[in-house]
Amino acid sequence: MPRLDRLATLYVAHPLKYVFGARQRQRVPILMYHSISDNLFGKSHPYYQINTSPKAFGRQMKWLHDAGYLTLSLSELLEVFEKGLIPAKSVVITFDDGYRDFYTDAFTYLQRYGFTATIFLATNRIQDTPVRIDGADYLTWSEVLELDAKGIEFGSHTVSHADLRSLGPEEINYELGFSKETIEDRLCKPVKLFAYPFAFPEEDQDFTRFLSGILQNQGFDLGVSTVIGCASKTDNRFFLPRLPVNSWDDVRLFQAKLEGCYDWLHGPQRWHKIIHHNVSLMQRATWIESEEMK
Repeated sequence: MPRLDRLATLYVAHPLKYVFGARQRQRVPILMYHSISDNLFGKSHPYYQINTSPKAFGRQMKWLHDAGYLTLSLSELLEVFEKGLIPAKSVVITFDDGYRDFYTDAFTYLQRYGFTATIFLATNRIQDTPVRIDGADYLTWSEVLELDAKGIEFGSHTVSHADLRSLGPEEINYELGFSKETIEDRLCKPVKLFAYPFAFPEEDQDFTRFLSGILQNQGFDLGVSTVIGCASKTDNRFFLPRLPVNSWDDVRLFQAKLEGCYDWLHGPQRWHKIIHHNVSLMQRATWIESEEMK
């Protein structure tokens, strides 16, 4: 079955990119990676796959280098937005969860091309010896310290990779605060960055405002989400959009994403969430009504 998002991006959005050219200069692509391995995670459809093979990752990093891209850490992106001076061909590279294959495979390519990255750790999966979950190992604290010393930046991805919207306020405070505290204790430096686990519920504005307040109170400065698109200083700074990347991103699609031609998918993504949210509310209201009538 053809990958419809790829077809629409390459044959509709990409040819029309000149329309969005001026706007794109004010936006920065944040790439979202997970595991750099041949280990297949999650759903089999290319859109949902969260692993990128080392070969594909190396090809993508080489293309970035040859195309003249400059990598920024997520902290540097905040400074860039505040100053309003965005370097040409800037890109932020992020990794969620803290898989050990970053240390064994991805970091070699980043060093080769002089790139930096930001890793978000689910801290109960990071121990003194590798933790294995679903056939994949996670970083150890000694490896995190080594990567930190070599310029890799770290942020919180909660304690247990929890679905925060399903938790109460005290549990959310724990997931955010204790993960932040744990990384700070290990690295002996402040942790100001956060990545939301699971699909970000942007359709739930009350929850978004509530979580923004908690993040601010916990001392976070910036965060990223699974919302699709390139980031700008007008976006909610705790839930910046990103561009998902995996093994299925050939050079043409990878380039189109970096140039802002994949941002169109945020519209369908958002409407899908809104419809699903409203259906869930109606189903709950119907259930409550039926229970009251018993």
